Amino acid sequence: MLNSSRPSCVCTVLLCLLGALAGSTAKGQTPTTLEKYLSRVDLGVSGVGIFTRDVSGNNYLGQPVTQNMSNTLGALVTIRYTKSPYIGAEINYGYARYTQNFSQYIVGGAQTNASEYTFGYVIHPPHLLLGAQPFVAGGIGALVFRPTPGGGQGLQNQAVAAYYGAAGLEKSVFSEHFGIRAQVRDVFFMAPDFYQNFLTIQKHTSTFEPGIGFYLKF
Repeated sequence: MLNSSRPSCVCTVLLCLLGALAGSTAKGQTPTTLEKYLSRVDLGVSGVGIFTRDVSGNNYLGQPVTQNMSNTLGALVTIRYTKSPYIGAEINYGYARYTQNFSQYIVGGAQTNASEYTFGYVIHPPHLLLGAQPFVAGGIGALVFRPTPGGGQGLQNQAVAAYYGAAGLEKSVFSEHFGIRAQVRDVFFMAPDFYQNFLTIQKHTSTFEPGIGFYLKF
């Protein structure tokens, strides 16, 4: 009886050790709180077209002023945190350089660097569209216009409030950590006057920004 029970005891001990090892391994694979939060974060970089609507009005002297921004290319960097399909947030930084024209008032226009600083709400509907994940975003922030030292015609830097809307598609390629993102954005803001009253027309304009790029998911 003693000899026959020994193999049974050995098997029981081995099963217990295997169970403990499996439990330890599973515990080691459980993501930490930090890893869980990082898995919801992605960094996107896109090239965007910059197409701004012309606006016209009268300055304080009643003289007509037409403001035109040259079409150009820019860059957009976005950090997103997505908790669930309908709960997400993003921070955006955009950059572009173009010529700001004010009809006959500034000959040759003013070379200007423009930076976007915005944050907003983003949703990712659970249903795929054309085999890709759709998203919709919107938010507020500021645009900062900085005339260049050489070609800025001596105009002052100016920040204006801005709000935006965006929609697009994204799709993972190669792995779940890398993907392609395409989108269209509209950024609305007050046409800048660079604190020159003869350029002030108090008109809103908007910039249409189609873009494509990539994102990295942590």
